[in-house]
Amino acid sequence: MSWPALYTQLVGANRHSTSLGKIWLSVLFIFRVLVLVVAAESVWGDEQSDFICNTLQPGCENVCYDQFFPVSHIRLWCLQLVFVSTPTLLVAMYVSYRNHKDKKRLLQSSGRAGFLGNKGQDEELETLKKRRLPIAGALWWTYACSLVFRLLFEAGFMYALYVVYDGFQMPRLVQCDQWPCPNLVDCFISRPTEKTIFTVFMATASSICMVLNMAELAYLVAKAVTRALCGQRERKTSRGKMHNQKSLVST
Repeated sequence: MSWPALYTQLVGANRHSTSLGKIWLSVLFIFRVLVLVVAAESVWGDEQSDFICNTLQPGCENVCYDQFFPVSHIRLWCLQLVFVSTPTLLVAMYVSYRNHKDKKRLLQSSGRAGFLGNKGQDEELETLKKRRLPIAGALWWTYACSLVFRLLFEAGFMYALYVVYDGFQMPRLVQCDQWPCPNLVDCFISRPTEKTIFTVFMATASSICMVLNMAELAYLVAKAVTRALCGQRERKTSRGKMHNQKSLVST
């Protein structure tokens, strides 16, 4: 998986996010992606080869391994990171749509359909590409929906990890009686303590990201409510001024 390419896309979209969104992106790549690539993949590298069962029955180890590890931790975390990062691309798509729409309007207002040679207009196009859109209107809804989807994906994968592996602690010994095992077979997992530490660490990092997403969503809602109240107050003030002016004119 090309994590740098994903990071580039998210950074582009994150330019239009809040400060909490920038913190979320740092936590995502430093404490999750970087740890996953640098350390966690090597810890789970011998996951199946060192899964040893006290039997020589052909196929028994593979069946028992599939029973207790239906999905690899690494693949599950990679899938989680992809799903969690995808909603942010909705914001990037909307920003790209807005830039294209405003660029088209600028070209139409200039009366040309092709490349603009005027220096001032070229500068306006460059400013259009680099601008930071305010989180209001349609962008607010897009951004809020992306946060909701992030929370749902994080919670869903956390629940799946807990259910599939019956908690976050890796056992040292598991017992299997699946066919073609001749009887109840004891199987031993390699480096269970180290794997438990990494599992708890990744779950904690995911929980921190969830807290940041909830805080950012609360911030957006509070900001929208404050903006609406200020707008109502301004409209009331303007109506009051107009009423006073009409009263003065009538007198």
